[in-house]
Order: sequence, then C-alpha cells, then structure tokens
Amino acid sequence: MSVLVYIEHAEGKVKKTSLEAVSFANALAAKTGEGDVVALALGAIDQAELAAVGKAGAAKVLQVSDSRLDAGVIQAHATAVAQAFEKAGASTVVLAKSSLGDAVAARLSIKIKAGLVSNVVELPNTDGGYLVKRSIYTGKAFAETSLTTANKILAVKKNAVDLKTDGGDAAVEALEVSIPDSDFASKIVSTERATGEVLLPEADIVVSGGRGMKGPENWGMIEDLAKTLGAATGCSKPVSDMGWRPHHEHVGQTGVKVAPSLYIAIGISGAIQHLAGVNSSKCIVVINKDPEAPFFKAADYGIVGDAFEVVPKLNEALKAEL
Repeated sequence: MSVLVYIEHAEGKVKKTSLEAVSFANALAAKTGEGDVVALALGAIDQAELAAVGKAGAAKVLQVSDSRLDAGVIQAHATAVAQAFEKAGASTVVLAKSSLGDAVAARLSIKIKAGLVSNVVELPNTDGGYLVKRSIYTGKAFAETSLTTANKILAVKKNAVDLKTDGGDAAVEALEVSIPDSDFASKIVSTERATGEVLLPEADIVVSGGRGMKGPENWGMIEDLAKTLGAATGCSKPVSDMGWRPHHEHVGQTGVKVAPSLYIAIGISGAIQHLAGVNSSKCIVVINKDPEAPFFKAADYGIVGDAFEVVPKLNEALKAEL
C-alpha cells in the first residue's frame, strides 16, 4: 500500500501547496502505516525539480510526460491519476485544494470509488474510525467528516500543515498511462494569468491596501513594502471597484481568498466580506488610524496610526533587518 500525491506545477516549479500536500501525506503514512509516499506529476517538468519533491517527504515521483497534459485538461488528469492510483497500489490520494485540484478530485472520486474530503486542516483521527477535520464557512468553523470507503481522497488546505524540508531526493520514474482521445474533447485555447513578481494565490506574504490609501497614486508605498518582504499585493473590494487596482488583486469573499503566513492590511476597515477572504491567514497585521476599525478584532498585531507615516518607517526598518 502507499499514499499517492497529485502534484501541480507551473513555470517549471512544483507549487508550494503541492509540497505541503506531500508533507501531509508523509505524516499520514507514518500514522496509518500505509507505506511509502508516491508523488505523481503530469506533463513536462525537469527531473531535478521532481527529485527535490523528496525533501518534502516523497519516496518516489512518477512522471507522465504526455505533452497533452501540460494544459491541465481536467478529465485527462483525472484519468491519469486513477491509473497511477491503481499501479501504485494506493489506498489514499492526497492533493492540494485548488481550482484544478478540486475539479480533478471530484472526477477521480467517481473513477476510484473514493470518499472525498476537501479543505482538510489536520491528520485524520483513526481511533475507532476515520474522522477528518476540515474548514467550513470560509474558515469560520470546522467540521468532522467520517470516511467509510476503502479508498479515500483528501484535499489539504493551504498552510494547514508544516512543510517538511529535511528529506532526501526522490527517485523519479516514467509512468505510461492510456488516456482516450475523448478526455481531450475539451481544449483550453488560452490562459490569462495575473501578472506581478509574486502571484496572489501562491503568496506566502500579502500586503493589501484599502480606501485609506486615498488614491491609486499612493500605491507605490504598498508596492515598496511588498517588494521588501517578497510579498504579493492585494486590495479591498472598493479599491478594485473604483479602478485604483486591477480586479485580480481584490481579496475577499467575492474575490481571491488567501491563506498566507502573513497578511498585512493597510487602510482597510475590515468589512466581513474582506475578512472572509483572509481569516485563514496564520498572522494578520492591521495598520489603521481608526482605533475602532473592525479589522483590529481579527488582528494578531495592530498599529493605530496614519499609514502614510507608519508604512515608510516600517519599510525602512525591515530593509535594515532583511
């Protein structure tokens, strides 16, 4: 038996969320005695990059090099994972919760007759059953789901587990699968990606601004702080609605939901819709001159002060330390 991890990659790099899924699978295998962790990569990616997945806990990486899989066609990916699941002798599939992962997992659950739990935040409780804790209501609550199927699929929430980095290189093996042409009936003709040095959904640190920035001409202050921290930039919904910032930077319930290690909110009051998109962040820092701003109730750290005075000083202090 083994645990199979479906990993995603972009621009030649395995995504951090997928490495977290590998680390989760490693801990799961140690707890349940399911054997080795086997990762699966679909499409073209350098073998050295795949071997490095071993540092996160994989013993072996299977690669299906079919170039048709590069585009991320969902049905084809589900078919490939199902065949890899059988060939690896796995009983559990672990993957990162993502737009692609969610779609693949739903189809895969039918193919391998598996129970599926998404937004997983902890290793399952196996005392007398198989209970999986997951995040619900945009992170405001948790639920425990009982899985009774022999095969299981767990989609792990971003930043829910610590990333293991002390493993050795994994063995990389080619895997042949048979994917019918009908799985490629839907074609992705173009993909438009958000631009920026650090993309918001993948960022470990996010610096966001709100209406307290007073206008788009002041956003250089946000960008400078983000550059110092190696962070992505975000904004509140009113800011994107007014055209100060592009819509792909809108963080919130109706925008991008983020779960970084550090979220810095500058000049954002903290409406409930915004909080719904950031409350999975490990640490929230709020800078606002209004001491009654609702965001302070959700903050781990807060600074009451004028952003135009606080942020430049904070940035200079960080530059001196980093």
